[in-house]
Parts: sequence; structure tokens; C-alpha cells
Amino acid sequence: MIRIGTRDSQLAVWQATQVKNRLESLGTPAQLELVKSEGDLDLVTPLYAMGVQGVFTRVLDAALLNNKIDVAVHSMKDVPVQLPEGIVEAAVLERASYKDILVLNPNWQAPDGINVEELIKAMAEPETLNLKPETLNLTIATSSVRRRAQWLNRFPGHTIENIRGNVNTRLRKLSESNWFGAIFAEAGLERIGLKPANSIPLDWMLPAPAQGAIMITARKGDAAVLRACSRINHTPTAYCVKAERDFLSELMGGCATPISALASIHQNSLQFRGSIVTPDGTEKMEVNEIYAIDATAAAGKTAATKILEKGAGPLIAKMNNEQ
Repeated sequence: MIRIGTRDSQLAVWQATQVKNRLESLGTPAQLELVKSEGDLDLVTPLYAMGVQGVFTRVLDAALLNNKIDVAVHSMKDVPVQLPEGIVEAAVLERASYKDILVLNPNWQAPDGINVEELIKAMAEPETLNLKPETLNLTIATSSVRRRAQWLNRFPGHTIENIRGNVNTRLRKLSESNWFGAIFAEAGLERIGLKPANSIPLDWMLPAPAQGAIMITARKGDAAVLRACSRINHTPTAYCVKAERDFLSELMGGCATPISALASIHQNSLQFRGSIVTPDGTEKMEVNEIYAIDATAAAGKTAATKILEKGAGPLIAKMNNEQ
């Protein structure tokens, strides 16, 4: 019997249940063990002020190392690139949507003279329309410094409000606010059937490394558990998220450094896109590279070298010094 540790939010339990079902479909019995993380207990402090790395994983790490569970299931974007001593990656499930979406507040009142349909189109495709939503002082909610930075880079006149809690809590807070909308990961809302019809895909927003992927961790040396988990590993997803996390690791950004990355496989090549944006959105550096599929092992590190050659090093150092 494999004991599967998970946070007790609806989304986390859904993800852990997928792991349980896949293991059991291959003949390995499993059961869920619910653990509450400090990231779930503190719904007020912004994530970037708490020290984002590990805030949703530390309690599960401890349970794993203390042999209270056999594996832990995480949203992979929440997992620090450096795993604790004694813990290893056991498997990565096939990635769902990597996109961010803007969920509109159903109770938001448009100012006089504003065409809401045109405003929504401008949010999704800012370069294609004459309407400039940055001229309105719209308020957007997110707890992510990456989303904040990219939004302000695109719409510098807007106000960003912090919003915390699981997806259910954030949707409720949005409906009770006077905000225009809030940014969510599309995969999270889709997985538990809560994606509202009034949401806008933000195709221009580059995701967090490994966004949309589910990661399973286990104790190093636990051969039986690692062997069972390897059977549900999705190799293409594992290649892509490794490149993205290598990019993050090589840049050594602090927990509040807005670093984004997306790798995708197309036939025999891997396309890699990465960016760094200052928290206030005023400075942005990007890299866009294509690698042969047999070179994917070094794709993230190579892309990091490219963006550092463009001058990203001083930018990262400046942001780290300001934290």
C-alpha cells in the first residue's frame, strides 16, 4: 500500500486522486493522507513576502522524511528546484494547460462610455486593438509576483491587489470585490470544474516554470515506490518541465524574482521561451530558442546562458538586493 500525501484543498486532493487511480490501475494499492500546509493556513500574507519556495511543500517534505507518507503530490510549479536531501522526483504526470487566465468579476460595474467587449478583447490581444486598457485604472488581483510583473509590463496604469487562498476562496473573494478580475492558472480551475465562462485566456503571459504539471516525490532509495511511480511518468512532460526548472535554477532568481519559462516539443525539436520582468513591470528581457530533441537535456541551462549574455545578470542581482 502506497501512502499518498497531499494538501487538503479541493485541487490538491483532485491531483492526488489522479495519482492514486493511476497507480491502482496498474495493480498498486494506494491511499490518501491529507496534510495542511502553512501556505494554506496563512491566507493574508502575500506569497512573495512569505518566501514562495517551499511554502506549499515543506509540511509534505517533513511527512515524507519522517515516513508518515510514501509519496507526496504537488503542483510542480510550487516545488523548489532544489529538493530536500533524501527526497527525489519519482514521476511527472502529463501536463494540462500551462496558461494563465483572467477571470472577470461578474459584479464589476463598467464606467460610463466603456465598451466591455472591446475591453475584454484588448486584455486578450493587447497589440491588435486601438483600445488601450492601461488608460483605465483597472484593478487586477493576484498573489503571484510573476503575474503582477507581466501584467504591469503590459498595462502599466493598472492597480494590482493581493489575493490569497485556494481557488474556491479566491473566486469568492473576487465576486465580493470591486476588482475588474483576478488571474488564475487555467489547469487548476479546469481540473475541479470551476473555470468560469467569463474568463479570458492570457496567451501573451508566459507561465511559471512547470505550470500545469503534477509532480510526485518520494524518499531516495525507496526502490519499490520509485519503480511503481516510474510506470506513470510522462516522459515528454518531464523533459519540458526539466528544461524550464533548469532555466530557473541557472538564473538563481530569488523567491520573488519574476522568472517565466515554457518548453514545448514539436516533432524533433524543443522550443524554449523564457523571460525575466522586474516586479514593477518596467524592465523585461526574453529568450526564444529552438533545440534539437537530443539536446533537450541542456536546453534550460543553454537558454539561461543566452539571457544572461543579454544582460540579465545585473537585473536579477538588482531585484534580489531589493527583496
